Amino acid sequence: MSSRKGQRDAARVVREQLARERRRRRTLWTSVGAVVVLVIAGLIGWSLWSGQKSDTFTAPPGANDAGNGIVIGGGPVTIDLYEDYLCPACKRFQQVSGATIDKLVADGKARVIFHPVAYLDRYSTTEYSTRSSAASGCAARGGKFKEFTDALFARQPAEGGPGLSNDELTDIGAGVGLDRDDFGSCVREGTYRPWTDKVTEDASRAGITGTPTIKVDGKDVADPTPAGITAAVEAAGK
Repeated sequence: MSSRKGQRDAARVVREQLARERRRRRTLWTSVGAVVVLVIAGLIGWSLWSGQKSDTFTAPPGANDAGNGIVIGGGPVTIDLYEDYLCPACKRFQQVSGATIDKLVADGKARVIFHPVAYLDRYSTTEYSTRSSAASGCAARGGKFKEFTDALFARQPAEGGPGLSNDELTDIGAGVGLDRDDFGSCVREGTYRPWTDKVTEDASRAGITGTPTIKVDGKDVADPTPAGITAAVEAAGK
């Protein structure tokens, strides 16, 4: 009797172990399935969000064919200039080399594609990089992009604060000849924020990791001084 009872007990233990193993496998595969569903849903959601972001922007007048920069001038050599309106180094670059670039454009030697990226929002409490870039799109709509850009760098706020308010941006625009009502409405409504996202995303995809970055006919300018920029444009124009 005791032998048969021992066999029954052993068989029961085995059945229980097998049942526990089946439950464990079911739980594991259920968890794996849930993770797969979440991953697929996340990928679909990201694709839809990304597609909407890139497809719904409207570039301002004066943008290049790619829609990620504003064209200034019409010379045979292309200067791509990536700057953030909150970037102190960009302001210094403009002070040192801005006049040289202006002269190259005025002399018909180059055209500039200005890409107002928003890399430095983390250094502002109000996303100033994005707001100022979007405001530059409003200025382009009013035909005063270059004048507004120069004025923005002249009034550049310090990093770490709120930056210039929308009212202050509107005042700057009005000061360079933009219609206060139309320009102010464009700034307040963030009309060109989706365009700023496009400019910034395209720059990031192109490997632009910092500002200012200057390229001449697609090549990085190792010496972004007036002499270096002039030499790069002259070499590209030959």
